[in-house]
Amino acid sequence: MTLTTLIIDDEKLARQELRYLLDSLGEVEVLAEAANGIEAIELIDEHHPDLVFLDVQMPGLDGFAALKRLIERRKKSAGKSAPTPLPEIIFATAYDQYAVQAFDVNAVDYILKPFDRARLLKALDRVRARLSERAIRNEAEIEVPGTAENQPQIDPQIDALLKHLSAQRSATPARIVVQSQSRLLLVDQSDICFAAIDEGVIRVVTQSFEGHSKCRTLEELQDQLEPANFWRAHRGFIVNINHIREVVPWFKSSYQLRLNAKQKTEIPVSRAQTRRLRELFNL
Repeated sequence: MTLTTLIIDDEKLARQELRYLLDSLGEVEVLAEAANGIEAIELIDEHHPDLVFLDVQMPGLDGFAALKRLIERRKKSAGKSAPTPLPEIIFATAYDQYAVQAFDVNAVDYILKPFDRARLLKALDRVRARLSERAIRNEAEIEVPGTAENQPQIDPQIDALLKHLSAQRSATPARIVVQSQSRLLLVDQSDICFAAIDEGVIRVVTQSFEGHSKCRTLEELQDQLEPANFWRAHRGFIVNINHIREVVPWFKSSYQLRLNAKQKTEIPVSRAQTRRLRELFNL
């Protein structure tokens, strides 16, 4: 059974690694690749693949938000026409085993980065089993008239996972702790202009002052921030998109950002994030 699939990941090297593994396994046809959630939705609607490898953490519309939007669109279209079933989803994540317990509990598959061939094979076998079960259910509905309805077929495990994650995100603190000299300040996220890491120390810059975060990595800090407002513009910077004052064209079609911060810092936009920048501001 040949599976058609899409690879959605904002890291080009991760996409290349996964495509190489899939090509070596055979019986998997990669239809297209994308680097963010917006492109993912467009490609899923265009290709209707059996399977999507969906990165969890992407700037702007992340993997979970893209999946939620797909489900909402199918629910809205229910009754107007026969709904297109969602593809099977394998989440790709750099989280450690403890952080992905929610995936196991809700029976939604995942693979960890860097990708492991044996784990990938297991995930693909699981997808084939689910597709076979879906085909059997569809045949049963056809044989018994009146049992099939124009309702989107949403995997209950995926639905449960999204509700679980939604509850987690609603608990995201509105304020974070920033150390300024000997003081520990509670700072509203909306006041933060950007955060940067330098020699292992994370600086947090607001319009009025600068301090340090106790987080060890930018990834750890980003998990505490509202994903709709904070964007990883560069490996070394997280910016609050509401504080971007100017986009400056730079060397070889790259860009720099100027923010509404007291500290006059020009923040580079990595080449991998240039497309996301154009989407944010219709450049």
